[in-house]
Parts: sequence; structure tokens; C-alpha cells
Amino acid sequence: MRTMFSGLALMGLGACGMMFSDGDAPEDTAVDPSIPRAEQPADCPTESAALQVLGSGGPIAEAGRAGTSYLLWIDGEPRLLIDAGAGSFLRFAEAGGKVASLDAILLTHLHADHAGDLAGIFNTGGFEGRTDPLPVIGPDAAPRFPGTGEFLVSLMSKESGAFAYNGGYLDGTENKPLLEPRDIETAEGSAAATGLNVSNDYSVMAIPVNHGVVPALGYLIEVGDASFVITGDQSAASTGFLEQLTGSQATILFAHHVINGEQGQPRGLHRTPGEIGMLAGAAKPQRLVLTHNMERSLGRISDSLSAIAEHYDGPVSVARDLDCYAL
Repeated sequence: MRTMFSGLALMGLGACGMMFSDGDAPEDTAVDPSIPRAEQPADCPTESAALQVLGSGGPIAEAGRAGTSYLLWIDGEPRLLIDAGAGSFLRFAEAGGKVASLDAILLTHLHADHAGDLAGIFNTGGFEGRTDPLPVIGPDAAPRFPGTGEFLVSLMSKESGAFAYNGGYLDGTENKPLLEPRDIETAEGSAAATGLNVSNDYSVMAIPVNHGVVPALGYLIEVGDASFVITGDQSAASTGFLEQLTGSQATILFAHHVINGEQGQPRGLHRTPGEIGMLAGAAKPQRLVLTHNMERSLGRISDSLSAIAEHYDGPVSVARDLDCYAL
């Protein structure tokens, strides 16, 4: 594990050469120095693997945070986009993301704070001249939630899509690369994990999670002997995910930190901080990163950290947009 993850930093360095002063930073760390921050490199590394947090926020518009999104870099090339929440289109551009170099797009689920900027991502990709097909992988359907393939049709069908002018993505015409949608069975978090063949340089496993009635996935990305885990939005009923990750000792676990421990929070949809700690304690990652943050969770960050520490004694930090975590 690189030493750049040790200690706390009140001034974060964004990826791709973007430096943020406290005056430009999201309000959480500028106002509350109790929020732990991992030290950040001046640039995402151009060698080996790194996972960049494009959007570290949640479903409510709050200062400085785009909706959830991640970008996997391999040897300086953006290779895998995971989620594209509202606001992440801008972060994708700021990070230097390119649709042309992506191996695939992965979706944890189809809430707007995770998929709301896909239309913009596809729109910019239409100007890049990509010709290779592009897999788009995400959850299957449930009442009121389309499967991933149906979602893309609703978005861009030439006949009835909301953005029909980009319908070439669905048949590979009009100078657009052909999208290859794939629905992963979720069964409210009880379906089996599925290996995804998207690259020879790294491996990806889609692991169903319980997000109430919402079909949802978490992801395990392995590069050599190291790994990133993205929990996605999940409740403590995600027992299959817990079993899959127990003792895995991932390099970094990215946990979605949406709710605090108070009564009245949507516990049927998300893990509480204590339940995040239980997951981390079982998985034993080298570092736990809290992302998909909201003011209601960050406003109680000391309580969250205490609840997590009851089960996990490793380093914990809070992500913000454009943070970069290298293996």
C-alpha cells in the first residue's frame, strides 16, 4: 500500500493535476477539520492502477459533490466507468475521461444519482470516433425499474427514446459505437456473483446487493494482487455480498455513507455507519473510504467514525470529488 494514503490532509489534491485550495473545496472539509482525508497525489498515476472518485455525493444537491461515479485508470488510460450520477459529466471531463478508451460502463443501479448523467457521457462519446462496441453492464429489471438494456432503449431508441438523436448507439450506425447491454440477475441481493469478461488487464465481479426493491450491484475489481471493492447502495440485508467479501482483504473498500445512525433514516435501503463497520470488519480491507456522502451523514461524522471503529480498526477516510486512490 502506498504511503500517500497515510495520515490526514485538510487540503485535497485533485487528480490529473487539479489542485484544490480550502477556499475551493467542498464545504465539509473546509468547515469541519474532524473529517478524515487521505493524502492525495498531484496527479492520478500514469503507471499501474488507480480508482478515481468522480462523484462523492448522494441524491440531494449539496455543495461540491456530484452524484456517484468512479473511473478506473490503468497505466494512465481511463478504462472503466462505474456509475454516472448527476453532475459526474463535468467531473468526467475534468478528470480527462474519454469514452473512446473505456472497456465497459458498469452501473450499480438505476437511480438518478447513479445514472443521471449517462446521456451526457454518451453524447460526448459520439464526438470521439470510437468504433469498437461498448459493453454497458448493470442490474436486471423489477417493478418500476427497467433492466439495463431496457433503460438504454428508453434513453436512446430512434423511435421513442428521450434522446432519439443518439439512437445510433443502439445499432452501431450514425458514427456511434454499438452499445452491448447486459442485465445481471440480482434477486434483491440473493443472486450469485457474476464474473465479467471486460479486459485481460484486470478482472471484475458483479455482486448482487440488497437495496430494498431496487435491483442493485456492488463490484469487486482485481488488478494483479490488489483490489478495489465498491459496495454500491446496499442495506445490511446484503448477506451474499458480506459472505463473498469476508476475509477478502481488499486494498480499498469504497462504502456508500448515506445515512447516520439516527432513527427515521432509510435503513431498508442503506447500511448505517455501524453496519458499514461490520462489513469492513469482516472484509478486512487495508483502507475504508466513505463516499456517496450526504450532509446528514457528514454532520455526524464523529458518531459515524466511532460506530465504524467498534468493528473495524483500519484507516478510514472520507472521499470528495476527483480524489484518486492508487494501488
